[in-house]
Amino acid sequence: MALQQLNEEQIRTWTRAQKDEWWFKNIYRGDMPQLTLRSALTGFLLGGILSATALYIAAKSGVNIGVGLTSVILAFAFFRILSKTGIAKDFTILENNCAQSIATAAGYMTMPMVAPITAYMLVTGQIIPWWQMLIWMVVCSILGVLVAFPLKRRFINEDQLPFPEGRACGVVLDTLYSGDGKEGMRQARLLGLTTLWAGAYQFLISDGWMKLLQFKVLQMDKWAGMTEAWHLQERIDTYYYQLAVKYDLWIPKILGVDFRALGLRLTIDAAMFGVGGLMGIRVASSLLLGSLLNFALLGPMMIQRGDIVERIAPNGKLVPISRVEILNQWGLWWAVSIMVVGSIVTLAAKPEIFTSLFKSLGKQKSVTKGPDILAHIELPLMISYIGIPAFSLLGAWLNLSFFGVPMVLTFAALPLVFLLAVICANSMALTSWSPTGALSKITQITMGVIDRTNPATNMIPAGMTAEVASNASNLLSDITPGYMLGAKPRQQAIGHVIGIISGALACIPIYYLLFLPADAQGIRDTATIVSDRFSHPSAMQWKGMAELIAKGVSSLPTSAIIAMVVAALAALVIEGGKMITKGKIPLSAVAIGLGVVLPPEACLGMWMGAAAFWWMGRKHPEPGTAGHQFWVEGCEPICAGLISGAALMGIGNALLNVLI
Repeated sequence: MALQQLNEEQIRTWTRAQKDEWWFKNIYRGDMPQLTLRSALTGFLLGGILSATALYIAAKSGVNIGVGLTSVILAFAFFRILSKTGIAKDFTILENNCAQSIATAAGYMTMPMVAPITAYMLVTGQIIPWWQMLIWMVVCSILGVLVAFPLKRRFINEDQLPFPEGRACGVVLDTLYSGDGKEGMRQARLLGLTTLWAGAYQFLISDGWMKLLQFKVLQMDKWAGMTEAWHLQERIDTYYYQLAVKYDLWIPKILGVDFRALGLRLTIDAAMFGVGGLMGIRVASSLLLGSLLNFALLGPMMIQRGDIVERIAPNGKLVPISRVEILNQWGLWWAVSIMVVGSIVTLAAKPEIFTSLFKSLGKQKSVTKGPDILAHIELPLMISYIGIPAFSLLGAWLNLSFFGVPMVLTFAALPLVFLLAVICANSMALTSWSPTGALSKITQITMGVIDRTNPATNMIPAGMTAEVASNASNLLSDITPGYMLGAKPRQQAIGHVIGIISGALACIPIYYLLFLPADAQGIRDTATIVSDRFSHPSAMQWKGMAELIAKGVSSLPTSAIIAMVVAALAALVIEGGKMITKGKIPLSAVAIGLGVVLPPEACLGMWMGAAAFWWMGRKHPEPGTAGHQFWVEGCEPICAGLISGAALMGIGNALLNVLI
């Protein structure tokens, strides 16, 4: 059924008390179950699983995938099936919303792990104990929740801002529970089938799963004489290179540099295909352009010039030229330049984020006469008023105890934390885009100017900025479908905290398993964090900025400085041109820089996924046709299935390699 909402005239002229009264009488579903044991447990479990896949994908691609709609579809299908078999009653619409809210909150927890925390370990060489990571992340996330709820009353209750991503989730929930559920089950089938397909493919290319099957289950090492488990090669060009060695075939090179040293490999990666389908052809094309520019053109030129060379590691071993060396010695600097400048220009290109915020804050406060009609269901503001100073003080103490950041510097950063959280929330409300990356660089640079000697001084406060702003803005988007459907805000706040705990408990062990595996002596090394499988593009951007602050531009090769200037100008031209042409330039400066940090094979995989869905969408434009239902309406569940299947099997493979 059509969701009720106020019209523009009512939004403009009514006081908040009138709007609250209208919502309470017309939308609020006070007697409907919401935060029940089963919805909390379902959200907790879904959040753990989906946040693990989000961590896996963010480490590989730098893309933070949303898990809200995926969790909605999964919870809907699961309880619809249980209700038909008589095992359990169907979820209410508010129970489903609560489950997705918890799962979505869990997904937000991956951001610090794949950005500032990882960057800190890469720069300092120090491994953060798991319990310190857990405490720091939970404290920062809860601070974001405490910041969000005072903003909720202004942005959602009073200003009725749209929050497009949250509104889309509310519309989907209303559609699922207002009809016969056929559309929801169809999307659930697409999600399930593609998850199984991607999981089966990932099973075949995983050495750990093949060891389990061939040696532990079939015991082929005993009766077939096998000494090494067979598995399908994910990098399919491996088969050609094996033949090239055997038969002395041509080895592709650019300016005398082997394709493999440049990172130019041909890989079939189901997860990257799915990520590309979600991001769209424009962003994926920009990624591929940045990758080819750096690794097929500029990298070989700089190797020939002598600005990228083989080096001697601290242990005395020769480090040959590779994709990682090309990135660290030269490419990272122009990538950081184009991403930072592009992010700032993109933010400046959306003046409504600031103008609407200042207009909103400049309004005369609505006068509430008599008792607050929502006082018994809203999160009491007193909790925020007490909790924000308490958790800020706790966060400052943790920064000092865990990372050596003086408390006075954290306190100096706190005004920026709260200001940027408000800006991010307003941006999310208008555009579904939260500019945490660009805004956190403001904190990073500001703190770096104060203290250039300790990388933690700029990365940790900036990481706190990003985590608080991300949690606050995403929580407001997450609350929006609940507001549309008549949910209790207080229970959504509790659900969000449950999600924070779910994401932390699921992702932190997986983080150490995937990126910091212990050797035979039980020793972990930060050298294992970045690899061909996990390039950690977000962390590399943070690391590059921190090193630039510490060492200064003068420490770089002249060619790298020139490339940084050209990249900054290119970002201005691209993003400025998009402003002038109203988005007609099909490039993204940020995505071009991200393509430099990512392995070229990942960029190619994402471009292939984006191109496939873009082409099939053009081929099947008519709604109602089978092709349109599959490729356009089914894009999100199909891509989510590819990502989930590949990520879950990939995580399982890493676990098996440790245990077997």
